[in-house]
Parts: sequence; C-alpha cells; structure tokens
Amino acid sequence: MTDFRAEYDAFVAEHGAPERIECMLCDLNGILRGKWIPGKAADKLATGHVRLPLSTYVPNIMGEEVPESGLGIVVGDPDGCLVPLPGTLKPVPWSASAAQVLVEMTELDGSAFPYSPREVLGGVLARYAERGWHPVVATELEFYVVQGREAPDTPPEPPEPNYAAQNYDLEALSHHDEMLTEILAACATQGLATDTLVAEYGPGQFEINFHHTEDVFAAAETALLFRRVVREVVDGYGLEATFMAKPYADAPGNGMHAHVSCLDDAGENVFSAPGGVGPRLGHAIAGVLATMPDLQAIFAPHLNSYRRFQPMAFAPSAPDWALDNRAAAVRVPATEGKAARLEHRIAGADVNPYLALAAILGGMLWGIDHETPLPPPCDAPDAEPAERLTADWVSSVDRFAGSDIAADIFGAAYRDAFAAVRRDEISKLTTQITRLEYRTYLTRL
Repeated sequence: MTDFRAEYDAFVAEHGAPERIECMLCDLNGILRGKWIPGKAADKLATGHVRLPLSTYVPNIMGEEVPESGLGIVVGDPDGCLVPLPGTLKPVPWSASAAQVLVEMTELDGSAFPYSPREVLGGVLARYAERGWHPVVATELEFYVVQGREAPDTPPEPPEPNYAAQNYDLEALSHHDEMLTEILAACATQGLATDTLVAEYGPGQFEINFHHTEDVFAAAETALLFRRVVREVVDGYGLEATFMAKPYADAPGNGMHAHVSCLDDAGENVFSAPGGVGPRLGHAIAGVLATMPDLQAIFAPHLNSYRRFQPMAFAPSAPDWALDNRAAAVRVPATEGKAARLEHRIAGADVNPYLALAAILGGMLWGIDHETPLPPPCDAPDAEPAERLTADWVSSVDRFAGSDIAADIFGAAYRDAFAAVRRDEISKLTTQITRLEYRTYLTRL
C-alpha cells in the first residue's frame, strides 16, 4: 500500500485529485481491459480490495470467455486482486479529470497468476538474470490513420491528401502536423520515450521509434500505451487509427520491429565481437530463426495477421537473416560495440508486446543454449532460400499448440490457453460467409 499511496499523493500534488482512476490490465490479445474507480478509492486499489475475474486475462478478440482456456465460468470465474504497477500512474491527456494506471492481478492469496502476459515475459527475463545478462530493447511501431467510418465493417480509406506512396515524405508529416504533435505531446505527458517519427510507405501510414531501454517491461508497456494514445488522439480529429496488421490488400502492413542487444553486469555488450557476427550473437540469431515457425502464432496472432505473409506483401516472410538488409526477417545493423544487436522484423503491430518480446528473447536463449549454427545470410551467393513461414492461421496455431519450444518459453499451461483462445476465434471467424462469397457465387452458381 505504501508505495502506491506515496505515488498517488505525489500525483495529486502535481496534477490535482482525479475524479477517477482508470485501471488497465493487458489481456492475451494486447487489449487493455479493466475498470474505472473513483479517485477517492485509491486506498482500496493500494490494499488489494479492487478485483476483476481472473478470466479477464484470456478472452478471445471479441471479448468472450473461452471455456477451453481453463478459465471463466467452467471453474466458477473466480476473482483476482488488482495490483498497480509502480511508476505507471499517469495523467490522461484527453481527460482532465482522470488518471490511469497499469495493473496486474494476483490470486486472492497474493500469489502471482501465471496467465498474465507480463508474468510470462518475467519468466524469460529471469533466465537472463540468472546469467547476469540484461536485455536492452527498442521497438518500432507502424500504424495507419484512416478516414472516420460509419460502420465497423466499412473498408478503410486513406485520409486526404491521399499520397499513394508517402515513404519518408515530409509533406505527409506537415499535413498532419497538429495531430502528430498532439500524439507526441501526449506521449511526453505519459512518459513514453518516443524517438523518431516518420511517414511510412502506405497512404496514411506512420512509424514511431522508441528509445532503447534495459527495462524490458517498460519497452512492452510503452508499445501498449502508445497504441491507446494514438487511437484516442486521432479520434479527436474525426479520423481513426489502426494497428491492424494488414488493413489494405495492396499496401504494406503494420509491423512491430524489435531491436535487441544484451549487456552483462559490467555493462559490456555480450554480443559484441570484432570482425563480424561473433559466436554468441550468431547463436542468438540462429535461435530466433529456428524457433520462428513454432512461435509464429505469437508474432501473427490474428486472422488478418497472415495477410502479411502472402507473396508480395511488403514484409519478410521466411526465417532468414542478413547484415543491414530490411528484406530479411532478422536484420543485423551492428556487430561490434554497444550497438551490437539484432532487429526482429516479423511481428505485426497487432501483437501483444509482452508475448512478442518473450518469444524473441526466449528464442535467442534457445539458440545460445543449443549452440544453434547460423546459416548463411539470405543475400549470400551460396544461400539456400529458407522455407517460407505459413500464410495459414490454422497451421500456425496447430504448430504452436504442439510445440515443446513454446511450452518451454511460455509454460505449457499458457501455451495451451493461448492455443485454445485462437482455436475459438478460428471456429467463429473462419466459418462466417463473407460478402465477397455472396458477390462472387450467389447469383452465378
């Protein structure tokens, strides 16, 4: 209680007492769920007297319970206690009367709950800590701004002016100057460490880069909260923002790239080696590549995600690597000094950032532990093309569900729950008859 109460008192001293506190819990899908409580109920939150059903961690994308996950009404839908995460109590820029705080849930006895995405990432980070290693992470997120729509199933259209290819176009930034500046200001208010903002290739597409950090939890939470900031700010301009993996069939999708290096207790980069890719970095890259097919369901969690893996989809689609080559799934920008790192380029912007970083970091350790040999870079003259990742959601989920690697990184129970939720979505989303089918077949057959 003392830590949160002190944090809350400091917040009130700086910003005034909020009318409400928005308690935000990250579910399996990377969606923020939770509840609003009155500002005067801060002590209840601090003492574990604010609760939610533990099943809130594992709904499907529609927000429904999935009995096969092992949570929900099939086990009585028990409650967990909300625990505020230190340092995450922030103002809400679009609501002067509100504060927000990220929360986790524990069992009623105070024990950690293994279905928390943050707990999953924490388990991987603990393995690094045992070696005296400290991952350093920076993410990049792409998103589209689209015109406001009248119905949820209305296809998106780019905002005006419609730049067919606005790649690094400064005028595209200038046209949306007020909105983008407000996004950056809201990020500053919430302590999100933004770096570079660019206009990306697609019409109405932008990319934000975040500063690198040794706080991997903070890196995940920055990506998570940035998505909320963008949607809220853009909505105020009569537009919509989406981090959907592939909103347009004929334009690039939205990715979440992750730059990952690793320091030892002395602050030295454990991947640094003179003269090219050293053994440890090589094993880490090879591990990421070797585990990528098993973990694709994490990097591409949704039905729409797999449109990024179609031919000519403007995104890496095979587990391969190269030095400073953005066509590769894993790009290696530097091999020596503090900046020695890999850049993972497979994940969509629709991922759960906790789970995506757990998969990347877990794959790196897997390669190091198994001393996995590094194949030639994909642009080498003697390189054999890597087998493409699947463009089929069902195959990806099935592979994840049977994967020992996934069980090792995420825990068997979480692997099984994740697969159960995805299979529930598959059963609901892939059995619907689409407008395209009616238009194509109904009057012809």
